[in-house]
Amino acid sequence: MQRSMIRPGNHVIKSYEAYSDMLFRIAMVHLGRRQDAEEAVQDTFIKLMEKAPDFNDAEHQKAWLIRVLTNTCKTMLGRGWRKREVKLDGAEALAADGPMDLALLQLVLALPVKLKAVIHLYYYEDYSVQEISRILQISDSAVKMRLQRGRQLLKLELEGAEPE
Repeated sequence: MQRSMIRPGNHVIKSYEAYSDMLFRIAMVHLGRRQDAEEAVQDTFIKLMEKAPDFNDAEHQKAWLIRVLTNTCKTMLGRGWRKREVKLDGAEALAADGPMDLALLQLVLALPVKLKAVIHLYYYEDYSVQEISRILQISDSAVKMRLQRGRQLLKLELEGAEPE
């Protein structure tokens, strides 16, 4: 699909500078590969340029970008070739403080998509349950349940126990 030449305005450039790193980290959690994450972030900003929505404030814009990115990642994961391939190269770009953080991050990345999305937004991006609920368009109780299930799976992995 060939896109028409769209020149980014200052608002898009400022948005890119403000949010691209955060969006890349979220995409890495979903997709697990640097190239795919970069493509998802690029597609998200292309959609911002094409649609040029009006935002109430910076938080509204940030939530819109995360939602578009999440949907883009889901679409990419749904592609036939992508279903057969799961790689976690590039996880070190997300880990902040060393091998223990990298090991924990790899466990988070191994969680099912629904669980790792809320775990990442809650623990790595410091969003509240209510904010995650709005961003992912699910109920607060669904966010809490996914956090609980994700924590349980991580605990089992960290303890080396087998699930019942």
